[in-house]
This record gives sequence, C-alpha cells and structure tokens, in this order.
Amino acid sequence: MEQTGALVVFLLALLTALATGLGALPFLVRPKPPRSWLGTSNALAAGLMLAASFGLLYEGIVYGLPRTLAGALAGLLFVIATRRVLRHYEHLKFGALDEVDSRKALLIVGVMTLHSFTEGVGVGVSFGGGEALGAFITFAIAVHNIPEGLAISLVLVPRGTGVWFAALWSVFSSLPQPLMAVPAFLFVESFAPLLPAGLGFAAGAMMWMVFSEIVPDALEDAPRQWLAVVVVLAALAMVAFQVLLRA
Repeated sequence: MEQTGALVVFLLALLTALATGLGALPFLVRPKPPRSWLGTSNALAAGLMLAASFGLLYEGIVYGLPRTLAGALAGLLFVIATRRVLRHYEHLKFGALDEVDSRKALLIVGVMTLHSFTEGVGVGVSFGGGEALGAFITFAIAVHNIPEGLAISLVLVPRGTGVWFAALWSVFSSLPQPLMAVPAFLFVESFAPLLPAGLGFAAGAMMWMVFSEIVPDALEDAPRQWLAVVVVLAALAMVAFQVLLRA
C-alpha cells in the first residue's frame, strides 16, 4: 500500500511540475508580442506571485511563526547574495542571451528551482495528513506554478529563446517537486518540522523577485497606472481563488 501511495504522490507532484510549462503557452498565440503586452503580462505574473507568496507565508505560519519568518529572511538574504555572486561572472551565458540577460535568466530560474524543493516537501507532507488535504495542496501548487512559468518565459522568449525551450526550462524549475514529494511522504515526521522554514524561504525569495526583477521589467513596457491596476487585480484574483479553494 505504501509503494502504491508513493507512486501516486510522485505522479501528482509531477503534474504540478508540468503545470509550470503552461506559463509559456501565451507565447504560442503571440510569438512576438508588443511591449505593452509584455508589460501587462509581467504585471499579471507579479500580482499572482505576490499573492501566492503570502499564501505560502500563511501556510507556514500554521506550522510555526518564528520558523516561517526566519525562513523568509533567509530566502531574502540568499537571493540577494546570489545576485551579487552572479555579477562577478563576466562571461556568463544562458543559451543565446547576452551577459546581463543571462544573469537575469539564471537568477529567476534558480530562485524558482530552489523554492520548488519546498513545494515538493509541502505536497509530500500534505499527503501524510490524508488524501483530501494532499489533493488540495497539490492542486493549489499546480495553479501557483503557472504564473511562475509565465515569469520565466517573460525573461526568455522576448530575448530570443524558443517557446518550447522556455516551457522546458519552466518545467525544469519545478522538477524538485516530484523528487522531494516522495521522501517527504514516506518520512513525513522528519520533514514536517522543516516545512514552515521552507515555505518562508520560498515566499521571501519570490517576493524579492517580484519587486526587484518582474515589476521593473513591467515598468519599462507599459504605463505605471495600468500596471498597478493589473497587479492589484491579479493579486485579488489569486487570493479569492485560494479562499474559494479552501471553502
């Protein structure tokens, strides 16, 4: 029974990783979108990711406030340190991107990949609390992954990366989810104490990414007031979705 359960957990967590690739689909409709479209899409991704970050903090606080806040601070400091380290590599390349764009792409893909470890643990631990809870958390994470894939694609596609390669990079950033979900499910008592710190870490890193990378990119391509409206509406929509999902 345990092996069958572990297989189901792995497959469902794999689906959450594949959902990240859906973020690249808008570029199939508009392979070369106008700058205003890119700005709006960045604002949409920012609002959704910001609300998702607060959702991660809320989930973490349920397990422990101090560990969640400590994890959020660690995530913030980690991503700042990582950005500074990347600046020292003068000939850094990410596909066909130039040096500056390569650093931006590596940073956002790296942050998304790191926080996927936490989401994988979250899936596994949640199934330890029952199938209904596990299914809810898995679905919520899958939905959260779509704007993350959009954020990655917004960095890659407008700078010359193919849509399918952007989708693959998006899925790659979420592969830690199925890899971590199974051990977290099998050894839930060992992983559960680490969950609030991991959720906080993911939230802190993502919030930094929103304000340091995604919003500034949006401001280069669309009017400030319009972007503010899109960010707020996207955040409200994600909060409403999270609340309705729990109802």
